[in-house]
Parts: sequence; C-alpha cells; structure tokens
Amino acid sequence: MLREIVRIDEDKCNGCGVCVPNCHEGALQVIDGKARLISELMCDGLGACIGHCPEGAITIEKREAEAYDEVAVIAGMVQMGKNTVFAHLKHLQDHGETGYLRQATEWLRGHREQLPFTIAEVHALLHGQAGATASGSSSSVSQGAASGGSCPGSASRSFESPATSDLTPGATQRPSGAAPLFRMAPASGDTSPQPSELTHWPVQMHLINPAASHFQGADLLVAADCVAFSHGDFHRTFLRGKKLAIACPKLDQNLDVYLRKLVQLIDEARVNTITTTIMEVPCCGGLLRLINQARSMASRNVPLKVIVVSSRGQILREEWT
Repeated sequence: MLREIVRIDEDKCNGCGVCVPNCHEGALQVIDGKARLISELMCDGLGACIGHCPEGAITIEKREAEAYDEVAVIAGMVQMGKNTVFAHLKHLQDHGETGYLRQATEWLRGHREQLPFTIAEVHALLHGQAGATASGSSSSVSQGAASGGSCPGSASRSFESPATSDLTPGATQRPSGAAPLFRMAPASGDTSPQPSELTHWPVQMHLINPAASHFQGADLLVAADCVAFSHGDFHRTFLRGKKLAIACPKLDQNLDVYLRKLVQLIDEARVNTITTTIMEVPCCGGLLRLINQARSMASRNVPLKVIVVSSRGQILREEWT
C-alpha cells in the first residue's frame, strides 16, 4: 500500500525544534541535537511540520509500505542510539499503545546482548524510576517538550488496556461489576446514570490516528457532530462496542484529509464494519458521500450501515448498504 511519511535530512537539520510543536501527534522530538521521527506509527503524513522548518530538512516521502511493524521499527531505532529508543518507548506508553510497547520490550529483552543500554534501564524508564537515562541524556530526550511539544488533547490513547508484561506498566482492565470510569448526567427523573461507552481519545476526524491500535479490526462509528446532541441515548444506542470518529461535512475544512483517513481505516486498520449516524438535514449527506467515496477507493469491501436521525432525536431510517 502507498503511505506518506515524514523524512528528515539530518545533514540539513540544525536541531532548532521549530517543527516539534506543529506535529499534532507528538511524533517529532529533538534528540541528540537533531529532529527525530520517534513514532512512524503516529505520523499521519499531513506535513504540518514542513512549512515550519527553516532549513528545509523535512519532506514528505510517498512509498510502498507494509502494515506497521513495531519489531522492525524498534530494531532500526537501536541504531540511532539509546535516547531515540527511549523516546520511542515513552511515546508508545504515553499514547496507550500497550500492544506495540509489549512487542518492543520483548524484542529488546531477546536482543539484550546487542544493546547499548541495559534492560534494567528500560524497566526504570517505563516505571518512572530515577536513573533511566545516562547522565545528561534526559534533557536531550525531553527537549522536544521543552520547545513546545504537541497538544496534550490530541494524544491518542485508549481507556481500556490489556494486561501488561513485567516491562510494560499500565492499568489492568476493570473487574466485572466495577463502577464505570465515566458517567453521563442522568435524564430528568432517571435515577440510574448511564455510563459512557467511549473507549478512546481523540475522536474528531482531523485528530484521530488511523494507525492507533484501538482501530485495528474494530467496528467503526462515523458520527455527524450534531447526532449526539439530538439523540438522547447516543452512547447506548449507537456507540456501544464501536470506535468513534466525529465530523461535520458542512463546517469542517480539508475534507480530503478525512477521505484519506477513511481509506486508511479500511485498508490498513482493516475495520470490520462502518456505521454512520447523520442528521436528516441535507448538508449531513456530505458525510455519507465521503464515506462511500472512501469505500470506492479502498481495496477492501467493508459493510456500511446508515442511520438517519431527525432534529428531534428520532431514528428515521436505518439500513445496511
């Protein structure tokens, strides 16, 4: 499959860090005096960082690429040094990518004799213990954050994480019967608040990362912004068991980005089904047309369910196409 991804010319890069705040996914950091792509997984290829590089060191490369392979990525990063590897591991941890983090740490453990650092240092890094980096190197790893960083609100993360290995910290799943982590306000006269069914963040189409693990093989819900405000039981009726992306086809800009992300979700994340909830107003039909265009461009055929909701919150039509 064709994929667009950032390429950095280290001979031109002077480590100024101007590009870092313009990477919404936080995939760029300045490490050891050079801008580094610490997460190919999170690079959406939009190139927002390009126009902010005064040295012209950043370009977008379009190439044939296989599905994301964390083992290949971590093996290649070892050649870039300890600081780049550690920044990559922390990025996976901070974005809730526990599956990929487990793959990386297992590879490191299996190749410990070839590493320029110890497994104990990796363990210390991921568990927040002091001394995870060599003297003076921690400032190098965190320089990207010091120069602005990315918006914390756009960091991709899941609320439900699988059990973790000895090197992979993180919360275990909630026990059966435990209280929900998030609740919606109860309706008037309702004494039993309904729990939120949202399991990941972010959800706005411009901010989602199609490569995030929570989209892999998922049932996808693409919802017009207004639907959740019109239908009083949006979470239980539409969102339960699905991964969410929201959009407004009338007011949002750069819809070609949405188109590309939808194709990625179909072909690369290999979503199982797509459900779209739209309002009865004509402009909402643009979202359905965008999804159908993505389906026609994708190499896979994914079933689509269309649900039309009235301005009073009634379901007017519900059908598979």
